[in-house]
Amino acid sequence: MLWVPLLLVACAAAVLSSVRLCLAAVTAARPAPPEFVLGEDRDPGRELTLAEAAYLSGGPLRVADLTLVSMHRALRLLLAHTGWATVVDPEGQDDLERSVIGAIGPDGQARTTAIRPAVAAADAVRTVADRLVTAGLAVPEPGRRSVAAGVRAVFASLVLSLALAAGAVLILPQGVSVTPVLAWFSLPVVLTLGCLLAARAEAHPYPHWASPAGQVLLGEVPAADDPMAALATRGPRALADPGLRAALDAR
Repeated sequence: MLWVPLLLVACAAAVLSSVRLCLAAVTAARPAPPEFVLGEDRDPGRELTLAEAAYLSGGPLRVADLTLVSMHRALRLLLAHTGWATVVDPEGQDDLERSVIGAIGPDGQARTTAIRPAVAAADAVRTVADRLVTAGLAVPEPGRRSVAAGVRAVFASLVLSLALAAGAVLILPQGVSVTPVLAWFSLPVVLTLGCLLAARAEAHPYPHWASPAGQVLLGEVPAADDPMAALATRGPRALADPGLRAALDAR
């Protein structure tokens, strides 16, 4: 019966990590307020701007991609397939565009690999994020970290359970059947694996940024009819122009 303590350790780790993930997920999925304002020029709480949809779908980097492509389409910026961005109009139309121009710098030209993270960390993107968090549409950063840490803990418990099961089989006396031992160890394995699958199903396809209320509004974005909305919700792979895809994904 030397394998019993190993089973107890596996079960304890599985239960504690699963409870931790569930509590983090419940906290992150707090309901949105009954009324919230996401823009000054539209009805409260009924639509998302493209920048807001981009943030909820892909976070700050997606907002940066959307702004770069929007400026390129408006001929205020030139995106080359080689990964270079060149300023055409140095006067940004809003804070996001001004953050792009500021990230490019005084030379008027820079690589998108340097621009994207700089824009993602800009105050203009944080303003979008704060507005969505206040509205209950985006998961706050502490909530995202808690959920990510919970997922890692459950995955570690799954690996631990498998390792302890293997160890229990190895220490069994000769002639003792391994079937009951494996059956018992299947309990923590099934618990942790099921918890991971449930987290994946609940979070897909917006696992890091959108709250449940935000996911509802994202489902109303007309991505099929608007290429920029498709970029906001699905990322650069939705772009029909391979040159633009290469510009955003230049290594």
